Amino acid sequence: MQEQDKIIEISQTFPKTVSRRKLLGGMLTTAVAITQSANGQAIQKGLNDEDPTKVTGTLPAEVGTRSPFVKSVKKPSDISSRSPLQDFYGFITPSDLHFERHHGGIPLIDPQKHELIIHGLVEKPLKFSLADLKRFPSVSRIAFLECSGNFRTGKETMTPQEIAGLTSQSEWTGVKLSTLFREVGVKPQAKWFLAEGGDSAVMTRSIPVAKGWEDAIIAYGQNGEPVRPEQGFPFRLFLPGWEGNASVKWLRRIELSDEPFMTREETSKYTEAIKDGKIRMFSFDIDARSIITFPSFPQSIEKGWIEIKGLAWSGRGKVVKVEVSTNAGKTWQIADIQEPVLDKAHVRFRYLWKWNGEETEIMSRVTDETGYTQPTFQQLVEARGSEMGGYHLNPITAWQIKKDGRVLLKPENLRS
Repeated sequence: MQEQDKIIEISQTFPKTVSRRKLLGGMLTTAVAITQSANGQAIQKGLNDEDPTKVTGTLPAEVGTRSPFVKSVKKPSDISSRSPLQDFYGFITPSDLHFERHHGGIPLIDPQKHELIIHGLVEKPLKFSLADLKRFPSVSRIAFLECSGNFRTGKETMTPQEIAGLTSQSEWTGVKLSTLFREVGVKPQAKWFLAEGGDSAVMTRSIPVAKGWEDAIIAYGQNGEPVRPEQGFPFRLFLPGWEGNASVKWLRRIELSDEPFMTREETSKYTEAIKDGKIRMFSFDIDARSIITFPSFPQSIEKGWIEIKGLAWSGRGKVVKVEVSTNAGKTWQIADIQEPVLDKAHVRFRYLWKWNGEETEIMSRVTDETGYTQPTFQQLVEARGSEMGGYHLNPITAWQIKKDGRVLLKPENLRS
């Protein structure tokens, strides 16, 4: 067959325009079954699934969906759900896989009726609607958010999601809180402000005014769309690098004061006893942390070259170094860090390793721009005491590599 004949044959097989009648007829001929996915979008299931070139695909929809072959999901409990860290490629978390932590469930808030009140030690108390906030100059920044209780261990069969899945990263868009501070005229004697949420728990936290002037954002956008209800729609407080509970969602009130308010959430929670009779309180900063996401449980590996991958972050600035050990911490090697390295943001790291088939342990540790290096669990115990609470734990996580290639967590005995 000549080349010209081939072109004619192809053009006859695939006409330039397809009528609605022919399209429907073709769909019936190939016996395509259309079912509804969980989110209401159509997923095509044809009798000829093994060859998608023989079946007409689904048409464009109002909202995009993931492939039915992709199984990434959050792991929910009554009060939280964890991001699948082991499934991510880049450093931005898809909005619908961002971790959640709630104190009174997710409120349904009409943005036309919701307002932010700023009062207290100010020259001019004001109310701001969502439309009002959008009239101010906007800012966007990529930064992580992490729950201060983001650590679980206790058994070998745990994934990165189960160990440290209460952290996620987004591009947050909104108005600087400092802009609103100037608008209301914050008085010099104001040293703290109360952030109050509009959920059924009326979540409240005391925040130093200095953080509001530095980099706090009233965020109404997340990853290019409105903040999702789980993340505080129609707007929330976002405090880069600080424990997640302080970034109050569904924000409705800010009150300026000369002292902290000592609310329920900062006395019954987020405060803990440590050794020598001392109490940790207002420990806002998230300490530097890293975790290997590949290889990790329940994955298996084969003898030969392997690219170890993971995430690292710090609430005190930029990540400057990530090290990987492939011999249970006896020696450490510098890992490659993927650009860009942003302030108070997740970064991805990788290290090329040739596994010889022998049993070992692999782990990572991060150093941030303050010089702080991620500790071992034992170092945390020595610093805080064995009765330390469950907040701000950032230990080195070790993975056991078995001779058969299985990967299991090396759990700490003191935390479940």
